Amino acid sequence: MKTIKKRITLYYLLFIAIFFSACDKYRVYESNIDMKDMKWYADSVKKYTFLIEDSQINYNLLYNVRNTLNYPYYNLYIKYELKDSTGKTLSTDLQEVQLMDAKTGEPFGSGLGDIFDHRFYAIKNFKFPAAGRYTMTVKQYMRQDPITEIMAFGIRVERAATL
Repeated sequence: MKTIKKRITLYYLLFIAIFFSACDKYRVYESNIDMKDMKWYADSVKKYTFLIEDSQINYNLLYNVRNTLNYPYYNLYIKYELKDSTGKTLSTDLQEVQLMDAKTGEPFGSGLGDIFDHRFYAIKNFKFPAAGRYTMTVKQYMRQDPITEIMAFGIRVERAATL
């Protein structure tokens, strides 16, 4: 009897997981990389490779950042490079994102306890030149090395909403 209940519970949880993962109709790719010991070294380049199947539509590329309240700064400088499958650079930039209010120290994003998640645009309404594999590399560009209290960093590629 207990085996049947466990099996039903397992199927129920599997159904919920599939249902909620299917609800995100805009997501094409999303991957987050955990930072060992919550430290991000300047020479630690994060690499994300994803497939674009439809080059006729626009896409948004976003950063996912997870940090603790003990992160020592209110901002984070990030340098990215987006390349196609031949290694040709399509876009590169140094960007600043705000994790906390500079005056009050109040964290932005959504959080639970002392952990906060943020999502920032890296590139809005980007049109890929062709279907295929693309790679985005990202590194932190802060003066301190390593920066601490960054738990994870990732990217998300999504279809841009059409009006």
